[in-house]
Order: sequence, then C-alpha cells, then structure tokens
Amino acid sequence: MAELADKKCVPCRGGVPPLQGAELDALKKQVPGWEVVNEHHLKKAFTFPDFQTALNFVNRVGAVAEEQGHHPDIFLAWGKVEITIWTHKIDGLTESDFILAAKIDRLKRESAAA
Repeated sequence: MAELADKKCVPCRGGVPPLQGAELDALKKQVPGWEVVNEHHLKKAFTFPDFQTALNFVNRVGAVAEEQGHHPDIFLAWGKVEITIWTHKIDGLTESDFILAAKIDRLKRESAAA
C-alpha cells in the first residue's frame, strides 16, 4: 500500500458521504499527531523556534496545497502553526484530507532535517 504522502489529492465533486468510524480510524493511524475532531476535520499544531521559520513552513504548506488543489485553514503565530483540514464540498473528511496531512508531516520532517 502506498504511503499517504505519496498519493495525490482527488478533487471532491460532492455527493459522497464523509468518512466515519472504522475507515476514519484506519486513516488516522497513518497520520500520528493529527486530531480527528468530531469526525469532521483534522487538526494539528506545529511549533518552531521563531516567526520566520514558522512562516517559511506556512509558505511550503501553501505551495503543496496549491499543487494538490486542496487548501487547509492555516493559523500562523510566533513559533506556531495550526492547520485544520476538511473537505468543504461534503462538510466532512475524505481520504484526500489525510493525504494532505501526510504531505504536511513530510514537509515538517524535511524542514527539521535541513
């Protein structure tokens, strides 16, 4: 099975039910640290040593989001970035939300290694 971070987000056209229960639990295990809130959205906070490093991370997340056509809500503060993801079209979670979360985690690991 391909890693979530290696997959591509698929645009949601609506008309599909949001993920729930076991499907949600299985995907959550693949993105440690992300909180599934009310089976509706994913949320995670990232910490950084300063504002500039946090801003650089936000810009990298923005580039990936644009490339994937899947745009999270991003909150930026000094040394902190909070990201919230869900599929607006169905007002809930799809596999693409977890794919984007995994891609964001990969960016964080890469920035920590640099």
